[in-house]
This record gives sequence, structure tokens and C-alpha cells, in this order.
Amino acid sequence: MSNVSEYRRAEQAVDVAEGGGITTQPLISQEMTEWGGDQELLSINLGPHHPATHGVLRLLTQLEGEVIRDIKPIIGYVHTGIEKTAEQKPYWKVIPVIERMDYLAYYFNAMAFCGAVETLLELEVPKRAQYLRVIHMELNRIMSHMVWLGTSALDVGAMSMLFYCFRERDNILDIFEMSSGQRMHTRYFQVGGVMEDIPKGFEEKVRAFCRRMPKAADDFQALLSKNEIFLHRMRNVTPLDEKTLLELGVTGPLLRAAGNPWDLRKAQPYSSYEDFDFKIPVGTKGDNWDRYAVRIAEIYESVKIIEQALDGLPEGPHIADDRKVVLPPRHELATSMEALIHHFKLVTEGFRVPPGEVYYPIEGPRGEYGCFVRSDGSSKPARVHMRDPSFVNLQALAPMVRDSYLADLIATLAMLDPILGGIDR
Repeated sequence: MSNVSEYRRAEQAVDVAEGGGITTQPLISQEMTEWGGDQELLSINLGPHHPATHGVLRLLTQLEGEVIRDIKPIIGYVHTGIEKTAEQKPYWKVIPVIERMDYLAYYFNAMAFCGAVETLLELEVPKRAQYLRVIHMELNRIMSHMVWLGTSALDVGAMSMLFYCFRERDNILDIFEMSSGQRMHTRYFQVGGVMEDIPKGFEEKVRAFCRRMPKAADDFQALLSKNEIFLHRMRNVTPLDEKTLLELGVTGPLLRAAGNPWDLRKAQPYSSYEDFDFKIPVGTKGDNWDRYAVRIAEIYESVKIIEQALDGLPEGPHIADDRKVVLPPRHELATSMEALIHHFKLVTEGFRVPPGEVYYPIEGPRGEYGCFVRSDGSSKPARVHMRDPSFVNLQALAPMVRDSYLADLIATLAMLDPILGGIDR
């Protein structure tokens, strides 16, 4: 477990700088935060539109002057019915549908669903496939953080960051395209493993990215972490304590920013995460600065995991050898009647899963993604339900911003990093 003391040292360096520095006092005076309840409040609607979110959100806000007294998130504007759609499809056809819930974390959506189905099938995933999944999920984590950092910095006026972060994001999407043929919603994860083994040149391209990304993260910090305007918008702004976050069910970087090191990759390892050495960054105050600092630190840790996975990548198959569940290799279809029959039956009917139910949780870029699957023994799931962290984490917005300035709302919402596709689903 590590902390974000190095980022706090950056704050202190600005505090003692000549020319005035910045204050560490709360941004709202005690007089302004005391409300007797008899003053007239102004109700305004922020939205429905994109206030620092990837989707459509409406915020019903109660204001006293410029101070927020209450706020109510209103969701449902991009409802897609994905869970019910998944229950009408054979298991292997659910994957491309379920990837589109949190559309910045498609590998994690697929991993949660495939892990749940594999548990019901008691299907052993080959070690090589587990490592390939880890590589792609950690690349996806960095990619998601790049979108978060670029858009969040833009929301507080740092326009250049959007272009720098999306440059690194595009490098990752190039890697995804190389392994799967698609830049987004790749359907690379399959029940039993991954769709294809990595192509020639993939490892070299990923290693080149791993050499580049830490330097890019250093540059991002150089632009933001000692910027006086950015620090004013982050430090001591809308903190929320660990106890309240736990009561609300908040997970991921928001919880770790308040000092709790809970991370499912360490607490309940899956897909061979126990094989890798990495730290869990945590904060101290749980304010916007810690939420920023924890995610930045996670980028370095993800690079370490990817490099270890490449160094120890096992030989062997990329998917389980179970013809009742896994599509036969494409090259066999032209020479083997048995393979052709298996392919036809799996594509038209799907595979059957023994009756039962399971919940499979994993650690995504926004917290705990979990998939509940109930099987009735047929080729279609009887029930599919996702625990999306954005839906849970959005509950923390009201206690975070209550009695703070309206101007801090957008920055705080950006630090939540909610994806409305996962919330509405």
C-alpha cells in the first residue's frame, strides 16, 4: 500500500513559493456554510446535458446565493435496456451487448460477465488467456483514466490536457485494434479465454507504450500538479470521509482517495492478479486533490502490471479446449465436419449453462464492476444484472458538494468520473 505524499509535497512547494502562494484555508467561510433553513433557496436545473460526464445527466440543485444547499441527480436519459436485452440472447452473444454499458471500460464489462459464466460452467481458463486479459484490462484502465484526466482538466480550464491525454488514448486504441481488429467494443474476451492469440509485433508495441506512458504521466503532472489555479480547484474542495463513502457503497479511486486501500485485485484476486507485484495508491483527505492524485498514481502501477504480464506471459492455448462452449478454430472449418457441426450448433443455439446463480466482482477504473448471472439450464441467461460503480458512486455527489460553491460542482463531478451508459444501462 502506498500513499500520495509525493503529491502533497508538490502542494507544499507551491505554498512556500514566493509571490504569495495559495492558502490552505477552506474556500468557503464558516458564515456562508451556516444555514438556518429560513432563507429562500433558488432551484435550478443543470442539464439534462453533459456537465463533465460521458452521457446525459440532470442535476436538480438548490442554491442559496452561490452555495449549494442540496442537489439531486436525475438519471435515465440514455436508458438502453441492456440487461433485459442480454436475457434474450445466447450467452456468447451477450458479450458485445454488455460491453456497451460503461463504454469506456468494455474489457471490464466483458470480464465480469465471462467470469460469472465461467464460474457457473466450472470452466478453467488457460493461464495465457488470464495474462492476456490482465494486459488488456490494465491498458483499458489507463485509457479510461486518460479520458477522465483530459475531460476533467478541460472542465477547470486546462484545455491542452485534452489533446495530450487523447494522444495517449489513441496509442492504446491502436493496440486494441492490433489484437482484436476493433478500437472500441472489441469483443476480445470470450467465455473460456480470449478471441485470438496476440499477433506478431503486439508485445513490442505494448512495451514501447509502457516506456512512453510514465514519461507522459510525468508531463501531465508538470502541467497540473504545481499549477496554482488547478490546486485552488482541487485542494480541500468537497472532501468526504471514508465512513460516509463506505455507507454509500462507494468503491474504487473515490474510496481509496479517503484512505481505504480496498482493491479487488488485491483483496479477491482474479485472472492471476496474485502473480503481480503492484501497490494500491491511497489518499489522506478524500478531497478533489486526492481523487486526482490516486488516479495518476494508478497509471504508473498499471504500467508495472502490464510489463510483468509480458515478462511472464505463459505459453499455451489462448482459450479453453471445450468444444461444447468454445467455437472451434476457424482453420478447422474447411477440413473437419465435426468442427463445422460444433460451430453451427454454437452459433445457432448457443451453449447450455447448468442451473445456478453467481455474482462475479472485479476492480475497474471507477470501482467494483460485478455481474450477477442466474441460469435456468437453457442457452440464454434467466437473469443478468450488473453492479456498475458509476451508479453507486453518483450517490456520493450530494454529500460531497453540499455547502460548497456552485463553481466547485463541475470539478467535483469530473473527479467522480461517472459514465451514464453504465448508470442508465
